[in-house]
Amino acid sequence: MRNLATLPKPVLLLEVLGVLAVTGALLLVNDWISAPDFMAKKSLATLLFFLGIALMLPAAWLMMWRTAQAMAPQLFNHNHKKK
Repeated sequence: MRNLATLPKPVLLLEVLGVLAVTGALLLVNDWISAPDFMAKKSLATLLFFLGIALMLPAAWLMMWRTAQAMAPQLFNHNHKKK
């Protein structure tokens, strides 16, 4: 059986970019890095946070989908016959 947590490289890259965006938002909120002068710090942190969450959703969806297929193969027409 395939490992449920093994992600394809593009999905893993999106996950890493999402984590970096959320980390950047945290750093902005705590004043560890400064925002550019033309942008408000709070709105940039909010944008980075929601962008990071959106980038992490494909990995979460894929892991949920694989878990559902493993737990209930009859629902997905996968008939695994054990010998």
